[in-house]
Amino acid sequence: MSRTAIAAGSPEFKRSNRALFFGGFSSFALLYCVQPLMPVMAQQFALTPAQSSLSLSVATGALALSLLVSGVLSDRLGRKPLMVAAMATAALMTLLCAFAQDYHQLLLMRAALGVALGGMPAVAMAYLSEEIEPASLGLSMGLYISGSAFGGMVGRVLTSVLSDFLSWRVALAAVGIAGLLAALEFWRSLPASRNFRPVQGGWPALAGGLRQHLGDDGLPWLFALAFLLMGCFVSAYNYIGYRLLAAPYHLSQSLVGAISFLYLIGIFSSVWAGRLADKLGRRGVLWIVMTVMGAGLLLTLAENLLLVVAGMALATFGFFASHSIASSWVGRRARAPQALASALYLFFYYLGSSLVGWLCGLAWSRGGWAGVVVLLAIFLSLALLIALRLRKLLPISTSAPSLAAT
Repeated sequence: MSRTAIAAGSPEFKRSNRALFFGGFSSFALLYCVQPLMPVMAQQFALTPAQSSLSLSVATGALALSLLVSGVLSDRLGRKPLMVAAMATAALMTLLCAFAQDYHQLLLMRAALGVALGGMPAVAMAYLSEEIEPASLGLSMGLYISGSAFGGMVGRVLTSVLSDFLSWRVALAAVGIAGLLAALEFWRSLPASRNFRPVQGGWPALAGGLRQHLGDDGLPWLFALAFLLMGCFVSAYNYIGYRLLAAPYHLSQSLVGAISFLYLIGIFSSVWAGRLADKLGRRGVLWIVMTVMGAGLLLTLAENLLLVVAGMALATFGFFASHSIASSWVGRRARAPQALASALYLFFYYLGSSLVGWLCGLAWSRGGWAGVVVLLAIFLSLALLIALRLRKLLPISTSAPSLAAT
């Protein structure tokens, strides 16, 4: 059966972009709403910075593992039903976190949230790659990622302000309710799949898909980029709060949370980079925006508060632009099973968030913010070398133009 793509400007294009914007919003809001609460939890539960970071790391680690299973399930059950269930369940888990009796209970529910959210991000990327016309895929992926940026911002700011004036429990409950509303809008707006075809075979098909994707000349390098970029970005936001709460800044929890308004820059940069990559090609743009991210992180070493904020702004711009380009490159390059390729990209993406975030907790304990930046500079240097290597990557030969690499 021939492929019927959703064309730019059509009602279905607008509905799908609106739905996936809400999907990205919900995923990042639910996943990262605990990030500005780490110092609060460290104080209430008598935790070290590395221990308090587990409230995020257990969720991202569970999400990384869940992604591989969700890819198999979505190839058999369909994209939309799994995404709706994932969003609703994750929102309910966030509501339950508000009633946790101790830190261990909270960690268990955060891990359950990560498992539930495994049915969202990779499946969303596969849906876009299957349904959106190739010329507009970068724009649609950028809009989805901009929703992620908006959700990450709202989740962080909301929990920061509510925890400052009420409590962290009220903050988590509010984010959970927002997640339920986003799931309802997602279900209402997203068009049914036109090009999805159920794939049988289960675990043998998973093993075959793994061999195919990991044997590709370009995909493993894009997976490595996901690990390094996300690990660096999340770690920067994990520990900048500790720095700004301490001397010489002594900012309030609300003001520290307000730094998440910088995610608005990510909303712009992800869409801008998607359009630019559609026009000029991914290999020529990726390494440039990654350099911007690295320059921003180095700028945060300054003592002046305005320069610190400017550095975080540049890092945020560079990260979301890089992620938009790399994720759409996976969608364009991967052959079937595409959901598994997206799942592998995001497996390494969230694994980087979990492992690098924890390692930076150790770096913070030993060297403060300077120790964190040094470690992140090493990881970003490796990522830049990979991006430069990808400039020489040859496009794949395929009879399906929608999957051709650029």
